[in-house]
Amino acid sequence: MSVTEEKDHTEHDSNVSVHDGMQPSNTAGFTADLDNLPKGYFMSSFFVGTMFAIGTGLAACTGGFGLAAPNLTLINSEIGPDPNINWVSFVYTLTLSVGLLIFGRLTDVFGRRYYLIGGTLLSLIGCIIAATAKNVPSLIVGMALIGLGGSAQQSFSFISNELVPMKYRFIVNSWLYLWTLPTSAFGAAISKAFILYTSRGWRWCYYYLIIFNVISLVLYSVFYFPPTFDEKQETRRTKTEAVRMFDYVGTFLFIAGLVLFQLGLLWGGQVYPWKSVPVIVTLVLGAIILVGFGLWEVYAPLKEPVVPIKLFKNIRWVSACVLLGLGASIYYGGPMAIIWPNMVAIVYTDDGGASMKAGWLNCMPVTLMVAGQILGGGLAAAIGNQRLQCMAVCSAMAYSTPSTLSGTATLLNLSCFLIGWNESVCLTNAGIELEDQRQIGTAVGMAGSIRSAISTVASSVYVVVLNNRMAQTVPTEVPPVLVEAGLPQSSVPAFLQGLSTGSFSGIEGLTPHIQEVGSHAYKVASSHAFQTVYLTSIAFTGVAVILSFWAPTVDDKLTGEIAATLHGAHTGGKDDSEGSEKTQV
Repeated sequence: MSVTEEKDHTEHDSNVSVHDGMQPSNTAGFTADLDNLPKGYFMSSFFVGTMFAIGTGLAACTGGFGLAAPNLTLINSEIGPDPNINWVSFVYTLTLSVGLLIFGRLTDVFGRRYYLIGGTLLSLIGCIIAATAKNVPSLIVGMALIGLGGSAQQSFSFISNELVPMKYRFIVNSWLYLWTLPTSAFGAAISKAFILYTSRGWRWCYYYLIIFNVISLVLYSVFYFPPTFDEKQETRRTKTEAVRMFDYVGTFLFIAGLVLFQLGLLWGGQVYPWKSVPVIVTLVLGAIILVGFGLWEVYAPLKEPVVPIKLFKNIRWVSACVLLGLGASIYYGGPMAIIWPNMVAIVYTDDGGASMKAGWLNCMPVTLMVAGQILGGGLAAAIGNQRLQCMAVCSAMAYSTPSTLSGTATLLNLSCFLIGWNESVCLTNAGIELEDQRQIGTAVGMAGSIRSAISTVASSVYVVVLNNRMAQTVPTEVPPVLVEAGLPQSSVPAFLQGLSTGSFSGIEGLTPHIQEVGSHAYKVASSHAFQTVYLTSIAFTGVAVILSFWAPTVDDKLTGEIAATLHGAHTGGKDDSEGSEKTQV
């Protein structure tokens, strides 16, 4: 940074946000403020185009897994069967979780433009491969690319937030969450409609995402011109020097450790028994490597660490990240994303969830969560005191966890709304509560990886609890009802097997009345198992309530300061080009 630029930056720090009565924050890394932006900056084509690029990319990312995930059984029956169908979900989870931090760190150092364009292109290629897949391995490859590309698209928070004044970051995230409505909030119903009403069926889930990816790719290419590598450097180092100083050992340890640890959790109880060698080895080895990663980052003489260790010395930032993960663990980890679809298929429908009714019912939790994200982001700054907001929301989440089947839908929707509010506030706080805004990509990327890891742990807990309880409630509660209804004792095992296969043909002594009574008993027994899972989720919300006492309040940081600006020279406007000297890094 030149002497003149340093002087301008100092003058900027002394005058920022005077119009709203706020003093500049002590955070480093700001390059402009609201008062000295060129006229019309936020309505210029390059800024508006960038925001639409981020929004369409986010839509593509949230639908990357959510649209096809509920239909894996159907997909497997069409292009399989293949015992590795679970890898369709596994590979997406793994690639996305490790990609968030790596993308954030690389773009903090080398600049964001081409990494974002490349990530979007990677996601587009993945969607094309998945849409044309002739077998399950091809679909797995496509999902791996979608997950890797999605790590760029899922980084929407820091990509957008660094371009706007601190005081508008919550509102900008709120606006971006609107883009998840067509692929996430209503994704279950849309994917079900594709299957029921189009000739190409589930493949339209990926055609749909191709459209969003193409739009996003074009918009990024034409309008997104953030600070370049040279503009990001304070010491005027070269790219060769930056490449040489990059922490390759730490990167390898992080990727290997997180992948192995999460893989063990994903395998356990689904692919292999929890006591099996593959599960134990991957869990233990992954944990050891992650510990090694932490020690390496702390003690190695690194000039460019993957994760600056001072981030973890900031308890307010750590609290925001863990609260983000705990909130996500309630939705993505289990009760809402795993248990509710099972309840819809078993308890609330009679066709195993194959109808449009099931699609609309499955939309309820995610729609309310998105509503919470939108409203939470829109009101977080206006209400103020984000710590109290997190405390109130986390306490209400714990209270609203259903303990009985009665009123489950109402309480479920309330809980999902609160989870969305918590996520919107905490994700934004993870990018605000920093000592240096030049590390926003690393900080928010790490927050995303923490969120994914906590959700994976919670998901494993919920699946274990559900499987164990179903193994108890169904054999205990259903057979007595069947025998009392008149089914011979010898036919009970065949009926229980029919509950899993959906076929009751050839069962001796079975009548339509007995089948109806037995099916109802199965729904009741299943609801008792689901109830236990909801009770288990209280453990996670309880931790969230306690941790919320350390949640950050960022009212004093909501100034007019801006971390990065887009290149005014690319707008072609006189005002923008004149103001670019003030606002470029």
